[in-house]
Amino acid sequence: MEIFMDFLLAFAVGGFICMLGQLLILITKWTSARILVSFVCLGALLQVVGLFKILKEFSPFGVSVPITGFGAGLAEGAIKAVKEDGFFGIFSGGFTAVAAGLAVAITSAFIVALIFKSHSK
Repeated sequence: MEIFMDFLLAFAVGGFICMLGQLLILITKWTSARILVSFVCLGALLQVVGLFKILKEFSPFGVSVPITGFGAGLAEGAIKAVKEDGFFGIFSGGFTAVAAGLAVAITSAFIVALIFKSHSK
């Protein structure tokens, strides 16, 4: 029964984040790129003020799987690196923290690009 609640919370929280994105598309004239960047910044901001940890305890996958989790990972890595390396940790810490996810995304995109042909719209 516990796993059912985990799935339900992940669906509810992740779905709410996606619903916010859809509302921004419908209500504003923002591009998809601007909305994605806004969500990354929102995740980073929530991490910096300490709210992301609370949301992650409530629904670990619902809040960390969408793009907000990427922003929080960047912020968390930068904060950790600043504590360890000083000022220059700002530039390296975030990317060190999310390097595995970036590597998977880049490698997957490369493989898909090799397999399929792109088409103009």
